[in-house]
Amino acid sequence: MHVIIAGCGRVGSQLAKALTADGNDVVVIDKNPQAFRRLGDDFSGRTLTGIVFDRETLEEAGVKRAQAFVAVTSGDNSNVVSARTAKDRYGVERVVARIYDPERAVIYERLGITTIASARWTAEAALRALAPEGERIEGSIGPGGGDVVLLTIPVPDEVHGGDAASLTQAGTSVLVAVTREGSTHLPVANGLLEAGDQVHLAVQRDAVDAVRRRLHALIQGEH
Repeated sequence: MHVIIAGCGRVGSQLAKALTADGNDVVVIDKNPQAFRRLGDDFSGRTLTGIVFDRETLEEAGVKRAQAFVAVTSGDNSNVVSARTAKDRYGVERVVARIYDPERAVIYERLGITTIASARWTAEAALRALAPEGERIEGSIGPGGGDVVLLTIPVPDEVHGGDAASLTQAGTSVLVAVTREGSTHLPVANGLLEAGDQVHLAVQRDAVDAVRRRLHALIQGEH
């Protein structure tokens, strides 16, 4: 696969080395030639000094034959413009752009550009580390930062024979799996929950707090 990486910072250089190690043909673009030092002497791809959204630079990098384009410079505007140019003008099939502003990320996802919303992902990684063990957001699904999150909640010690089906609430939460004694399984009909289980749910992002409160009540058989 011919891949163009716009930006040779920490992310771009790591990605470039990983892709070349897998046998891909990689070209890295950066306006600062000193940035290529991050690639090391054994980098087998190609480097190109230039502006990442400049058409002459992109064509010199082989954008007309590229199967993938990744924009990971330090600026949202450079990432978005170069990614849209690669996709809209040159028809590159796989285009990914790092976006620091999660609100903008959602907009560009709708334009067909896969985005990585760095600020939201970093914040959620920190929240996962700070959350109580066994109760945390494990990931997200959807454009930008993700409209649906994957939530893990432990079953309280006092629960015996809780109704697993009650954890699915139309439009807000779906029980995806249950972990018990080190094994994780998909839910079964008439399944019951016991103390020590962990339930894994897909939850609408804007309903996480409400769903968490409701699920604790449902697990414990409250009304």
